[in-house]
Amino acid sequence: MHKFSKRSMALSLSILLLVGCGQSTQTTTTDNNIATQNVPASDLKDGTYTAETPGMNDKVGVSVTFEGGKFKDVQVTSHSETPGIGGELTDKDGKVLLVGGETPVTLIPKIIMEQQTLDIDYVTGATITSMAVLRGVEDCLKQAGGDKAAFSKPAVYDEKKDAETDVVIVGGGGAGVVAAIEAAQNGRNVIIIEKNGSIGGDTLVCGAIYNTAMPELQSKVEMTDTVKTTIEKALALTADDATKQAQLAELQAPVKQQWDEYKASGRTDLFDSKEWYALQTWINGDMVANPELVKVLTYNAYDGLKWIEEMGMEFKPEIGQGAGSLWQRTLTSVMPMGTGFLSTYAKEMERLGDKIHLYEECTATDLVMDGDAVVGVKAVDNHSGNTFTVKASQGVVISAGGFSANGKMVQENNSGKWPDLTKISTTNRTSSSQGDGITMALQAGASLTDMDQIQLLYLGNVRDGQLTKYPPRDVNGTDQIIFINTNGERFVREDGRRDEICLAVLQQPDQIFYMLESGDGALYKDIKDPSWRSADGFTFEYLEENGYIVWDETLEGLAKKLSMDPATLQATVDTFNATVDSGDDQYGRTLYSTKLENGPWVATPRQACTHHTMGGITIDTKGHVLNADGEIIKGLYAAGETTGGIHGGNRLGGNAVVDTVVFGKLAADTIIEDN
Repeated sequence: MHKFSKRSMALSLSILLLVGCGQSTQTTTTDNNIATQNVPASDLKDGTYTAETPGMNDKVGVSVTFEGGKFKDVQVTSHSETPGIGGELTDKDGKVLLVGGETPVTLIPKIIMEQQTLDIDYVTGATITSMAVLRGVEDCLKQAGGDKAAFSKPAVYDEKKDAETDVVIVGGGGAGVVAAIEAAQNGRNVIIIEKNGSIGGDTLVCGAIYNTAMPELQSKVEMTDTVKTTIEKALALTADDATKQAQLAELQAPVKQQWDEYKASGRTDLFDSKEWYALQTWINGDMVANPELVKVLTYNAYDGLKWIEEMGMEFKPEIGQGAGSLWQRTLTSVMPMGTGFLSTYAKEMERLGDKIHLYEECTATDLVMDGDAVVGVKAVDNHSGNTFTVKASQGVVISAGGFSANGKMVQENNSGKWPDLTKISTTNRTSSSQGDGITMALQAGASLTDMDQIQLLYLGNVRDGQLTKYPPRDVNGTDQIIFINTNGERFVREDGRRDEICLAVLQQPDQIFYMLESGDGALYKDIKDPSWRSADGFTFEYLEENGYIVWDETLEGLAKKLSMDPATLQATVDTFNATVDSGDDQYGRTLYSTKLENGPWVATPRQACTHHTMGGITIDTKGHVLNADGEIIKGLYAAGETTGGIHGGNRLGGNAVVDTVVFGKLAADTIIEDN
């Protein structure tokens, strides 16, 4: 199994590299009690050797010391690998957190040292980084005159066995970990079954934004006349379908009353409420979602925020409008991407260590049934291929993510809104978003909702489609940037819906565009400041040197670097600046704060990629999974992107993490209530 597994993954990796996906998958373990093996001595020359090999993001540096024909010390000395996937997950103070699973840069050196072998499985979800570490060590071995054959005994891993617990969680992404923590905080014993080498799923590589009505910060934002029109249009909206009209009117009623009171008060700060958040979410999901689920999401967002903040989660002290969020109610994590959320969860898991047990490197395959009730989960050990069963006395939560990285499943459910999606990259982790949980739920008779609702996002980098390596304002500074095509022309409203922007991007030359920023605006940070970092922690120099951004002190200079007509680009910027004064934008933009007038000018190339699948397992407002007759399937719950009915035809930016927090916590609370 070991040899076959590694060879098959090498082939899979080659295919993934050709189609431009992100980190691939393979297997290894995060257990610490690995038996030491005796290996034959070799003609190794004692000493310390170094090497660098290409990783996922940049070169991975290793240092290896040999003594007496054995590995004396093995370390990864430098890397830029994604925290929590290829690189270490740390907290805000830089402390490495291992409770949520180890990554290749710490795990592989440990196994090499303990077992004196190089025949080690790749860490599932981090194949490229795993290969980089092993190749670097092999290079050092060669430099020392060693023979790889002397260190080729397959590594030994602890094997997972049958177990019993109160709650089983399928999938250790954001929603699954939240459910586990909430259940454990309330005295339940939990086992998380996670197919990757560590927790996080796609939450780990998210844009780090969270939506909620938040008066304490929104009171500091002035509400402009153009922003007011968004509410007026929403309150004047009607629906042709009688059922939808009734639902719309019910959502509009409290907002109309609140809006009238706001206008009568003479206030000028930003208006918001959980009811307006709900109305806006439902309308901009094309009135497809279940409005009751929308209310669960939006009405509980603030409480969810306070819950994760109590555990130590930190956000920047200002409110903004995230990409595609449509309102200034977006908070951004202090830490890059989803590392703030996952490091917070990992530390809480550590505190609850006697209650939460992580079965990483294990792939859930089937639900265990007792009559019509779900009572456990069958899974496969990624290393040995052996199956085992985990029984759940109180409930099973499916939180295994969506199916954006499953090209076949995506295209089968493509309703025609999008072109052929098999040719589109994904922002998601290929190992995580395969639709596994949806397939498992069908075994128990679960029904599915909105499977044809698939979202693209325009923030994918043009190399592999991942949500990485872009300036901070590109995800939460919509009021200070514009989008231009390769001709130097604007083509869409930058503060619009994600699907509308993506459809427009797909119609541009080469289906790419640039996010254009100037040296203006409240969020501008000097690009020459040594502390400047991209949204995912890279330096400005790194982005420039590796082609992720292009910049120049003058707009004319930037145009030439981008092979654009300088006059065309200048006219585009001049027209936009005039629009900032008039508020009358040809594309319908309503959010403005900044004219683009001064250098430096920075252009970030991006593409539209499959990002979120709004369809999935049908749930009720308590998180129970429902069958085709709308009946509760006893013992089965679901949360996160694996579910349907919450976001409708278009998910608002910043709502995904809210979904994981609100519904992950809800699923656990419901299990407690049911038992």
